[in-house]
Amino acid sequence: MDVTSSPSLVTRRIVQITGELYIAVVLVLASFWVARAQSASDFELVESVPLETSLGNTDIRKAHDVWMEMISSAKKSLDFEEFYISNKPGEPLDDIIAAMRTAAGRGVRVRLIADARMYKTYPETIEMLDKQDNISARIIDYGKLAGGIQHSKYFVVDTNQVYIGSQNFDWRSLEHIHELGVRIRHPDVAKMCLGVFDLDWKLAEKNDPSEIKKFLVSRHYDIPFKAAFEPHDTLEFIPTMSPKLLIPDTALWDERNIVNLINNAKHEVDVQVMTYSPVARDKSYYAELDDALRRAAVRGVKVKMIVADWSEEHPMIDYLKSLSLVPNIKIKLSEIPDWSGGYIPFARVEHCKYMVVDSSSCWIGTSNWEKSYFYTTRNLGVVVLNTRFTNRLRDIFYKGWDGPYTTFLKPEVDYKPRRHGEN
Repeated sequence: MDVTSSPSLVTRRIVQITGELYIAVVLVLASFWVARAQSASDFELVESVPLETSLGNTDIRKAHDVWMEMISSAKKSLDFEEFYISNKPGEPLDDIIAAMRTAAGRGVRVRLIADARMYKTYPETIEMLDKQDNISARIIDYGKLAGGIQHSKYFVVDTNQVYIGSQNFDWRSLEHIHELGVRIRHPDVAKMCLGVFDLDWKLAEKNDPSEIKKFLVSRHYDIPFKAAFEPHDTLEFIPTMSPKLLIPDTALWDERNIVNLINNAKHEVDVQVMTYSPVARDKSYYAELDDALRRAAVRGVKVKMIVADWSEEHPMIDYLKSLSLVPNIKIKLSEIPDWSGGYIPFARVEHCKYMVVDSSSCWIGTSNWEKSYFYTTRNLGVVVLNTRFTNRLRDIFYKGWDGPYTTFLKPEVDYKPRRHGEN
């Protein structure tokens, strides 16, 4: 039958086509608004989760994906300051290394700084990258410069965005260690971090402490910074860094900002770090953080702390036991089960470093809570002043606190350090 002779059939066909077009338009608009909502956030929480654990969060993107996106977007420059690089073919970090090489191949200038002590253990990938056009690597000796190590883990893309987190550039950190970090799209903050990088880049050329005064330029930053966070929300934040003697503005010092947050706590302080100790490497007592937590507990603040089982060694565990005896302070030890595929050295651990205060402010960084990380060692972090972001971090803390991998520290137990090294 001729379609034109049947108005009802023509009408039904028009309605069908119109409906299909409507659905297509709705789907396109929906995907557009989802992309718009994601891109509207200039401050993003990022996670790495050990395989075969329940620690993951479906609403938080993984570091591998975020790193790939950031590196692939680079047009002019990529600057990495990492504790070390340990790659393994076929593992997720292999993609990241390939993306760095691809960026260099399209003309992006790539610079890399790594720690001198760890370079002795893991030289291969750094040496391979340093041989490629548009990639340069320098090894910094913080032992000579300040008495510590280069422990920070961050990178800057095109002077407009930066990643700061607990993840080392280690294949294990992306799928066998629990880690947290932040991606920040903010040109002023990227330039601030690039200033730290450039200082260390210059110092790494000779590793001569007499050159610190020559290259370190003091300046004052107008903080806090502001950034878009999710639709219709603005987040305030303060970048932090260490060591105190090698930062341009001491108002940004990690220890100072952490202690201030604890001192201003009214109800709750939740802390997760890999290691915690008030005993310095020279055996002296380091009181600042320990005293701040004890003062908070005395004035009625509920303090909870999750510390990795790598801290079950003397004297670290002894001071944790002492702290746990203070009223209003509770401490749990975390233990991530070994992977079903076999034992992996220096993995299967909670390596996060963060603190939540009163569901209104928080700190995320690269520092474990020991004196050297603030006084002799390069580290970066960020204080966030935003209820929604802080509550999301608080949810992560309590997922661990109430989860299957944490148990209360018991002062009467004689803990034995868990094997986590090569032997």
